[in-house]
Amino acid sequence: MTNATALFIALALLLFIVADVALNDGDALVFLARRMVRLVAGLAFWR
Repeated sequence: MTNATALFIALALLLFIVADVALNDGDALVFLARRMVRLVAGLAFWR
């Protein structure tokens, strides 16, 4: 991955986070965090 690609992905991610907080009060971030916790718990179970 080139530096330009990494910078683009980082800026896009930051833009999506700021937009979510501004428009949805961070509901999508909370949803994704909860799903990630469920995924990690499921992976830990099958390990």
